[in-house]
Amino acid sequence: MLTQKDQKTIRSKLDKIYKIFLSKKDIDYFEKEIVQIIRQFNKKNPKKKKSISEKTTLVICYGDSVYSEKKKSIRVFQNFFQKKLKNYFNTIHFLPFYPSSSDSGFAVKDHYKVENKLGNWSDIKNISKSSNVMADMVINHSSARGVWFRNFLKKKEPGKDYFFTVDTKFKISKVVRPRDHKLLKKIKIFKKSDYLWRTFSPDQIDLNFRNPSVLIQFIKIMIHLINNGVTIFRLDAIAYLWKESGTKCINLKQTHEIIKLLRNIINLLNVQTTIITETNLPEKENLSYFGKNDEANWIYNFSLPPLLIHAFLFENSLFLNKWSKNLPNTKNENCYLNFIASHDGIGIRPTEGLLNKETLNSFLKRLKKNGSKFSYRKVHNKIKKVYEANITVFDALKKSDFDRKGEFHLERYVSAHAIMIAFEGIPAIYFNSMFGTSNDEAKFIITGNNRDVNRYRWNLKNIMKKLNDSKTKQSIFYKKISHLLNIRRKHKAFHPNALRLNLNFGPKIYAFKRVSKDKKQTIICITNMSSQIKKIKIKMNKQIMKNLLNPKIEIEKKQMLILNPFETLWLSNV
Repeated sequence: MLTQKDQKTIRSKLDKIYKIFLSKKDIDYFEKEIVQIIRQFNKKNPKKKKSISEKTTLVICYGDSVYSEKKKSIRVFQNFFQKKLKNYFNTIHFLPFYPSSSDSGFAVKDHYKVENKLGNWSDIKNISKSSNVMADMVINHSSARGVWFRNFLKKKEPGKDYFFTVDTKFKISKVVRPRDHKLLKKIKIFKKSDYLWRTFSPDQIDLNFRNPSVLIQFIKIMIHLINNGVTIFRLDAIAYLWKESGTKCINLKQTHEIIKLLRNIINLLNVQTTIITETNLPEKENLSYFGKNDEANWIYNFSLPPLLIHAFLFENSLFLNKWSKNLPNTKNENCYLNFIASHDGIGIRPTEGLLNKETLNSFLKRLKKNGSKFSYRKVHNKIKKVYEANITVFDALKKSDFDRKGEFHLERYVSAHAIMIAFEGIPAIYFNSMFGTSNDEAKFIITGNNRDVNRYRWNLKNIMKKLNDSKTKQSIFYKKISHLLNIRRKHKAFHPNALRLNLNFGPKIYAFKRVSKDKKQTIICITNMSSQIKKIKIKMNKQIMKNLLNPKIEIEKKQMLILNPFETLWLSNV
């Protein structure tokens, strides 16, 4: 039941966003439209509530990460998931599955359709019956070849005034860029010259959220996705949503107010849904998207991948330790989404303020030796800086200056995932990481797109053949990672909001403690970050602790811990 107080909250958010642009009558209209959308949805849907737990684990994939000739690939993926992944993951994040013109799906032509070669809405809904489904709302921009932009050029709805244009008076000198192409494109339309805003590429035109009709469209898209089984929404590139002349055009207060409004709306829906913001930014800016527990439910833990990989490559956990010690614990309803790999690469902006210039340069040189490409962003005075390192995690961790032959590549890889899986929050594993996939150099040669090195698609017969042979790299990595996930799901101290306490054993060890919400279970997660055997002592309240990763080994109170190179222990008191 939508109360008067609920309506006032919606109105308050609309006023904060649009009062200086719209009349009271116009805001009244949009308020009524949002209220009507909520009421109509709730009338058709009974209440459904879900909660996160230690069993909440997420696999990130494309609709065609696994394909088979003459079959719709989402169905192929579902078949593979049922056979190989359902025991370890309860949530699937399908990267954009809509018709798209570029950027592997992120130049969306129509959010209301599923790309035909992938499948249809009934395929998504069918998967949602047994797994949670997460999908992207590509909210900052839309395809230059999509239905909205075609209508924009004709002054037709939907699309009229949907895209952000500026004139020569709009000051852009302070704009923070995530790419290095030309930001503005001059067009002559409706008998005047304007400039289209293109944050991410010439094919991805930024949407105009000063027009509330654009916001209403995305609320309707969200409802459409829920009706088709999606309950978790990734707000892609959300930080760049609102633009003001003379500002950085990133993280502006109107963007935060729009997220708060979306959070209000999903809280009023009968079907419980989750918002996650994708903000590949420095730590403080990223954390700001929790708001006061009133914005994103989850945020990506963007600083974890580069700091974790750096620690393993340089056998030094100093920066990782310092960061995790200062990282705030989350509150109920808020959560970190932890990951090491994504469809893009390793974000470098999240290291700002965490790695000094010399350390960062050494890190980038090492990644380049391991086969990384780099994507750049443009900063002031036309200077370019590395935005992300485009490399698979397997290649990133394969060799180091301390291990030039890659003797310990398997140990580094498994322990990096062990840390991520045990860390406070929800673990998200990129599909290709389950199999230790290397850079897709063949795809890169064809497309010239740096990000394509990390977007390998598997033929179903090929991956099944690899997994059925216990000696293949893919089979070994799959068993190691799935073993970690299987253990996590059985222990309450791994609940996403269970307490995390940093433990400091010096730069060659990385350790933290997780304590279950009922205080009954404590798990100490401890990793040797070096290629040398290490001995340490830890304080334990109980006489004996069990190593969850190898239950045959029990650790007595006064016993010295001996850790092999890059070995991880999960020590539990129960």
